[in-house]
Amino acid sequence: MPDNGWPADRIDTEHAHSARIYDYILGGKDYYPADQEAGDAMSREWPALPVHMRANRDWMNRAVRWLAETAGMRQFLDVGTGIPTSPNLHEIAQAVAPDARVVYVDNDPIVLTLSQGLLASTPEGRTAYLEADFRDPAAILDAPELRETLDLTRPVALTVIAIVHFMLDEDDAVGVVRRLLEPLPSGSYLAMSIGTAEFAPEEVARVAREYAARDMPMRLRTLDEAHEFFEGLELVEPGIVQVHKWHPDGTGEQGIRDEDIAMYGAVARKP
Repeated sequence: MPDNGWPADRIDTEHAHSARIYDYILGGKDYYPADQEAGDAMSREWPALPVHMRANRDWMNRAVRWLAETAGMRQFLDVGTGIPTSPNLHEIAQAVAPDARVVYVDNDPIVLTLSQGLLASTPEGRTAYLEADFRDPAAILDAPELRETLDLTRPVALTVIAIVHFMLDEDDAVGVVRRLLEPLPSGSYLAMSIGTAEFAPEEVARVAREYAARDMPMRLRTLDEAHEFFEGLELVEPGIVQVHKWHPDGTGEQGIRDEDIAMYGAVARKP
């Protein structure tokens, strides 16, 4: 791994971090030995983990492209961005609509350090990075970076990708998502991927134990629990399904088995 020059006083290099584990398993370079050890241990417990993570990333690509192409969205609020991985959300949206505007939100100092890759907007569009915690929606919605980039009188696509399974019951993830949606006008969208253990319960439980052993407890959800995030919204067909089944376009990995995927994905419109 190269020396990335991250601020040592803010980066915990001794303990694994979920975003860096994800980056490692996806073949990135922005991780530390603790993250590699964790990713290897988790993949031993569930060899399909890399397939699952790539499928989630492919779903994000398709969902954002659908929002820009089919729904005509030109504003995006991405909460829980994670370490930049090309193509980033703004690259997908701006490939369809060069004037698209994107605000990225994360509370990981590594994401902040690497955020220049998230700010390379087209001349017609705009991107901004906001350091804030998903669990503090008021701080996100009131931030100057958001208010200066997005027009909240016009529809916004809120994307919450692969994050709520790290929010425990006391974090009230459903309530947080609703508060983020509340000020967005009619015609806005919510796109989420939500961790589940319903298709490979034993294997995913072992992975969850590996996360918990590294102080990253997980809250995996059933299909009924996933539906709670979308109450009052109009689900886009085919509704809430495993991510590899949502608008497949033949560009992702082929031959994926249901038991290899532990993530629901859905897109819904705010009426």
